[in-house]
Amino acid sequence: MTKITQDIAYIGVNDHDIDLFEGQYAVPNGMAYNSYVILDDKIAVFDTVDGNFKTEWLANLKEVLGDRKPDYLIIQHMEPDHSANIMAFLETYPETVAVGNAKTFKMLSEYFEQLDLGDRKLTVTDGQTLSLGSHELKFIFAPMVHWPEVMMTYDSTDKVLFSADAFGKFGALDAEEDWACEARRYYFGIVGKFGAQVQAVLKKASALDIQIICSLHGPVLKENLGYYLDLYNTWSSYDVESEGVMIAYTSVYGNTRKAVQILAEKLSEKGCPKTVVCDLAREDMAEAVEDAFRYGKLILATTTYNGDIFPFMRNFIESLTERNYQNRTIGFIENGSWASTAGKVMKAMFEKSKNITYLENSVKITASVKADNLLQLEAMAEELCK
Repeated sequence: MTKITQDIAYIGVNDHDIDLFEGQYAVPNGMAYNSYVILDDKIAVFDTVDGNFKTEWLANLKEVLGDRKPDYLIIQHMEPDHSANIMAFLETYPETVAVGNAKTFKMLSEYFEQLDLGDRKLTVTDGQTLSLGSHELKFIFAPMVHWPEVMMTYDSTDKVLFSADAFGKFGALDAEEDWACEARRYYFGIVGKFGAQVQAVLKKASALDIQIICSLHGPVLKENLGYYLDLYNTWSSYDVESEGVMIAYTSVYGNTRKAVQILAEKLSEKGCPKTVVCDLAREDMAEAVEDAFRYGKLILATTTYNGDIFPFMRNFIESLTERNYQNRTIGFIENGSWASTAGKVMKAMFEKSKNITYLENSVKITASVKADNLLQLEAMAEELCK
């Protein structure tokens, strides 16, 4: 048992067997599925964990409860990595009241068709409070952060925000790694599309005195909370986090890669604060998306392929635009011989993106890098470093 405050305990689990979170995100350091308990006159349990950890989680809960029984199961998020053990929990503690909103209970019936709560159900509204005795809970709806039923819970006694998936990260709790790197990849991969909704929740949270953040993934945050809140504000408003240039490329026979290498060298020579080069065919796509949102300038370099663009580049651009990529500067390096269309295709893919500034200087390679391309790359580097 891990105590967070005198009355709040952590009962989550670490998953070191998982290779892909949500079937797509590589998690070499595993995942944490977090669950919490408040022990008061009445006892509240916050969310369950992934279905593979039913026995371990129920044992953690029993260790905290002793001879007592929980009064409430607060369901903040219905995604199965947090809701899979609801049925098992309610079978173990049949007198517990399930707490959620109207959308929660609609989803609950879809996941657990045989579950009949009867009168053991408390449907709450946004801003409603629930007293456990000395702890007063306030429910804060957070629709589309990142599912429609999501809600957070604020404990005004210990000043704890139970934040559902917000402020979460990849990685098990025993992984020694930087919070921001894996939290950023998690945010833009999973929540990134919903910046406006995150901004709305941050506005609600700004009125609260928050001393501790308890997410459903990753560590409990207790110190320097302004750092985490500022990053979330930057990410959700699509602002630039770090000055620098990301160059994302695909290359079939190495000629486009050569142009990218030349550009990166020129940027370094000119004192660019940071240059990140990404081979989209070989690097983790979620890492590439993370860097595209982190830096203010993006160079896309690819070949014309089947009258379109190379598949990894198309996948990358679609991953950006579906997450509302905006407020950035973009430049293009295209390579094509008999029918070069890559530059036109790439630019057209951003036609619905907001506040995109395109570089005046582009690079058009015909098969291999030539003298005129070196001049174009020099001009591009000069413009990027202004």
